[in-house]
Amino acid sequence: MALCCAISNEVPEQPVISPVSGHIFERRLIEKYIQENGTDPIANEKLSVDMLIPVKSSAIVKPRPPSATSIPAILKSLQDEWDAVMLHSFTLRQQLQTARQELSHALYQHDAACRVIARLIKEVTAAREALATLKPQAGLTAPVPGYNAPAQNPAIAADAGPESATQPVEEAVMSDEVIKKLQDKATLLTAERKKRGKTVPEGLATSEDIRNYRQLASHTGLHSASVPGILSVDVCLRDTSRIVTGGNDKNAVVFNKDTEQVMAILKGHTKKVTSVIYHPEEELVITASPDNTIRVWGITTASCGQIIRAHDAPVTGISLHATGDYLLSCSTDMHWAFSDIRTGRILTKVVEKSGQMMSALTCAQFHPDGLIFGTGTDDSIIKIWDLKERTNVANFQGHQGQITSISFSENGYYLATSAEDSVVKLWDLRKLKNFKTLQLEDNYQVKGLCFDQSGTYLAVAGSDVRVYLCKQWSELAVFNDHTAAATGVRFGHNSTFITSVSMDRSLKFFGPAE
Repeated sequence: MALCCAISNEVPEQPVISPVSGHIFERRLIEKYIQENGTDPIANEKLSVDMLIPVKSSAIVKPRPPSATSIPAILKSLQDEWDAVMLHSFTLRQQLQTARQELSHALYQHDAACRVIARLIKEVTAAREALATLKPQAGLTAPVPGYNAPAQNPAIAADAGPESATQPVEEAVMSDEVIKKLQDKATLLTAERKKRGKTVPEGLATSEDIRNYRQLASHTGLHSASVPGILSVDVCLRDTSRIVTGGNDKNAVVFNKDTEQVMAILKGHTKKVTSVIYHPEEELVITASPDNTIRVWGITTASCGQIIRAHDAPVTGISLHATGDYLLSCSTDMHWAFSDIRTGRILTKVVEKSGQMMSALTCAQFHPDGLIFGTGTDDSIIKIWDLKERTNVANFQGHQGQITSISFSENGYYLATSAEDSVVKLWDLRKLKNFKTLQLEDNYQVKGLCFDQSGTYLAVAGSDVRVYLCKQWSELAVFNDHTAAATGVRFGHNSTFITSVSMDRSLKFFGPAE
């Protein structure tokens, strides 16, 4: 077997082994290297000449010692020069490797520093925007048309802190005038619903249309990337191109899908925005948060007109009454409240007790007529309430786990509910019983439910987005475009598009492929 010197890469005449690195060297080369550096050239650890281990090999016949004037003497000089060149070349290779490692480390540090600087610049910009929003501004005493705001409203709109708001929090009595207004609206809506129920809305997307829906657009820049996640969504019924989303970054964003432009960024909550409502007739947005507050915003001014403080714990659900003037809210403080969005006044606040048992409320939704509503609890029960009498009139049991979402169909007969048990249950409000259960995959997390305006389709948001055909309850489409759990879903006008939001920070639109 031929030996090879680790320095010159040639067969050594007097091979030796370094016990430090285990490599073979030409004795004269390694001795010169040790004299100059005192270390092993490969392992770069301490090495002395007497530590070298000679290797037995076939004897090499050497010529007699040449004289200084002979050709062999010249060859010997050239050999010495070659040895010196080999040692110098080896040293240069080691220095080059060291320089490469140092350069790589320096570039890595520079890249990390640039990332930190970019993040800090982004945070400073966001802080300046928040500061500009929070500074007192003149002329906000009536930021939203139709508001009967008190004189101190500028301070409320300017200050996001709960301690500085001066909204009225005392509970008022639900007057006969309010009850009559609710009853008149319910009578009108019931008559309209019966009339609409006889025909299919003109232009409504067909089942085949929805089966062919594909992702049309995806927007990921609406909310902060440092605190990812969009938690809620709603569509303006008057103009379904307008969407509002609530995010983990404590902001609500109003977005126009046709122009793909942000219309307003609503900043003021001190915690994430878990529920949003786009007023169907006015340029108003209502948001709720675990900071215990509900805020009513004017979109044109991007300012807060009212802060409703109806609860002493995180607000878990809100629903706008069909009149457009009153708001239902629920909370983990085990109360539901009915408030006037124009004045911020609480009209009634109720806690339901079953013996000594009290449950935190997790979601709430008005019936389309507005005289009854449903709430979900953390002990798997759906409760139906009479608003005028403020009494619990029915309970639905059958889920396992905390109720996550409820939705009334526009036909007024069906109620869809979901919980942490990977099923969607359909209830008949006339017979007060569960007539259909949609069994989903194990560990499927249902985060949101929504019927379309005609009551023809039901959308489910969770591990993916699904659409079902009502009455047959057959699955029409499944959209797996989100990379994280979908948290909300809504239908556009006549179900011509579907929009959903997700923890992956995206707002997506699905519709017919162009």
